[in-house]
Amino acid sequence: MSHDYDYDLLTIGGGSGGVRASRMAAQKGARVAVIEEDRVGGTCVLRGCVPKKLLVYASEYAGHFDDAAGFGWSVGDREIDWPKLIATKNAELDRLNGIYNNILSNNGVETIIGRGTVVDAHTVEVAGKRYTAKNILIAVGGWPSMPQIPGIEHAISSNEALDLPKLPKSMVIVGGGYIAVEFAGIFAGMGVEVTEVIRADHLLRGFDMDLRTQLEAEMTKRGINILPHTTIEAIEKNGDSYTLTLGNGDTMETGAIMYATGRAPKTQGLGLEQAGVKTAANGAIVVDENFRTNVDSIFAIGDVIDRVALTPVALAEGMALVNYLFGPETKAVDYENIPSAVFSQPPLGVVGLTEEEAVARYGAVDVYTSGFKAMKHTLSGRDERTFMKLIVDPKTDKVIGAHMMGPDAAEIMQGIGIAMKCGATKAQFDATIGIHPSAAEEFVTMREKRG
Repeated sequence: MSHDYDYDLLTIGGGSGGVRASRMAAQKGARVAVIEEDRVGGTCVLRGCVPKKLLVYASEYAGHFDDAAGFGWSVGDREIDWPKLIATKNAELDRLNGIYNNILSNNGVETIIGRGTVVDAHTVEVAGKRYTAKNILIAVGGWPSMPQIPGIEHAISSNEALDLPKLPKSMVIVGGGYIAVEFAGIFAGMGVEVTEVIRADHLLRGFDMDLRTQLEAEMTKRGINILPHTTIEAIEKNGDSYTLTLGNGDTMETGAIMYATGRAPKTQGLGLEQAGVKTAANGAIVVDENFRTNVDSIFAIGDVIDRVALTPVALAEGMALVNYLFGPETKAVDYENIPSAVFSQPPLGVVGLTEEEAVARYGAVDVYTSGFKAMKHTLSGRDERTFMKLIVDPKTDKVIGAHMMGPDAAEIMQGIGIAMKCGATKAQFDATIGIHPSAAEEFVTMREKRG
C-alpha cells in the first residue's frame, strides 16, 4: 500500500455502505478512515429502515388486539404511550450506533467526526484540517427533499416523523412512495386520522399495478383516506393546527403535515465542483461499473449515486469496490432481481419485473395470480385479502416477476428471490412441494393462467 498519503482509503459518510467498504478495506490491510458529521450508522440505522420498522411493529399491535377477540382472548383498555415508544426506540438506536463504532475501531478504522469536503483528487478537509488519501470514497447518502411552497417550514419529513414529541389527532402525508405509505400505516395504527395526498392516480409508482390497487383497497379499509390527483399549494399555521390550500382551491385542516415526496443525493457543499467530480441534474454522483467517478482517485457508492437506494445494495456496492481496489476477486454488482419489501400494512414483497415491465421487455407473458383471505382472518373476522402474482416468460418458462401483498411478504420473498437468481422456471416452482398450511405455499400451487 502507498505511504505517500495519510490513508489508502478515506471514506466520507459513515452509513451502511461507507462502514462496510471501510471495514472490508481495513481487513485487506488498507489504512482507512471514515469521516462522519453526525453519528455512525447512516440513514438505515438512525433515520430509516430500522427505526421505521420498529414503529411498524408497534403500530401493528392495534390490529393484533382487535384480532384477538376472534380467538377467544379478551383484551382490556389499551393506549399507546408514544413518548415511551420513542424513548425505547432511541435507546436501541444508541445501542446500534455503539456497535457500528466498535465495528470500525475493532477493524482498525479511524473515525473523524466532522463534515468532510473534497479539496482535490487526493485531499479532504474536516474542520480546517486536511487529510490525504490514495483513494477517496463518497458515501454520504441521501436526504429528504421538500418542495418550495409557502409555509413549507411547518412540514416535517421522515426524519422528524420518527421523533415526534407527541401524536397529533390528524395528519396529512404528502407523497405516494414507499416511505409515505409506510408512515401512513404507522400513524393510522397509532390512532391518528391519516390522509395521504398524491399527485398521481395511484400509490407506489414503479410497482406492479395489481399490487398498487390491492394495497390501496386494504389501506382504505384501515381508515386511511387516499386523495389522488391532489396537490398542496400552501401551508398556514393556525394555533395548534395547519390549513392546507389544495391545487383546486379547497382547504383542509390537519394536526400535522409530513412530506415524503422523494429523497435527493446529499452532495451540496461537498466540494465536488472544485475537485471536478461530475454530478447529474439531481445531484447524484456519476460513476462507472467500478464506482469510479470521472476523477480517477474518487469513488462513490450507495444512495448518493442514485442507482438503487436500498441498504443491501449499498453493502454489495461497498464489497465490489473494495475487491476492485484491493483485490483479489472482482465482480460487478448485479442489479437484476433485487428482492425488496414495503413495510406497509399489509406489507408488500417483490422481486423481478412488474407485469408492465415484463410486457415491454418480453412481449407476451403468462400471468398467474392468487387472492384469498388468510387463514388467520377466518377466525379474526378481519376483512383483509392476501394477493400473490407470478409473471412468466412463456418462451423459456422462467419466472421473471414475483409480487405479494400480505403478512410475511418480506420473509417469503427473500426465498423466492434466491430461486429467481438461480433462474427458476414455473415448472420448478410447480414441482416444489408446499408447506401447509402457509400463505407461502400459494407460490408453488398456482396452476391457472390469467386469461
